Amino acid sequence: MDEETTRKADLVFIASDNLLAAKQRLNANTYVSPHGVDLDHFARAQHEDTPLPSDACEFPGPVIGFFGLIEKWIDLELIDYLAQQRPQWTFAMIGRVAVPQEQVPCRPNIRFLGVRPYELLPDYGKQFDVAIIPYRLNNQTVSANPIKLREYLAMGKPIVSISTPEIDKYSDVVRIARTREDFLAQLDSAVADRGSPGEIQRRVARVAPESWDARLRQVMEVVQGQMGRVVPA
Repeated sequence: MDEETTRKADLVFIASDNLLAAKQRLNANTYVSPHGVDLDHFARAQHEDTPLPSDACEFPGPVIGFFGLIEKWIDLELIDYLAQQRPQWTFAMIGRVAVPQEQVPCRPNIRFLGVRPYELLPDYGKQFDVAIIPYRLNNQTVSANPIKLREYLAMGKPIVSISTPEIDKYSDVVRIARTREDFLAQLDSAVADRGSPGEIQRRVARVAPESWDARLRQVMEVVQGQMGRVVPA
């Protein structure tokens, strides 16, 4: 169905460069359109008057935070390893757990908070000392362009992530890990050096040109440029 739709479409937009060659073989009018970010919304994590949620405000620190769907592509074995190695830290996992219960690690310093409203993500993010992207490497994650990466940066948070083609583009503001031991070492480094106000602003500035409004303008330029070439069926 995906291939058929790709062939029939007048224009195709994809989220990552990794998908471009395969899609262009099906449809030459394929363009990369990465995700954007709501900068003002996630900047609330930096505001002094943003309240901390009652179910997270007393977590022992440092707090290592994640938000997103907790599915099979999230490396829960890595989370379990990190929590075992750093029992004094809190690992706050926000999002729907969509894997069997027996696959969910059970440690006192791993807190699965469940689904939280989008409107409150900056409130929870304010509590994060470091944000993480603990993907398993597979075809899906290698081709992914995670929205949460930009949201974490818009909050000004230090980030530790596994290596994927799209995430590696942000290696100037993201600590990239390639093994679980490396992930732990990068977390140690991020916790020890959470960054000056200048570092926080550098992270925010990195995604400042990537608002949803900016993405919309880029897409509309392509659409408007192609409309005159489309011949009605």
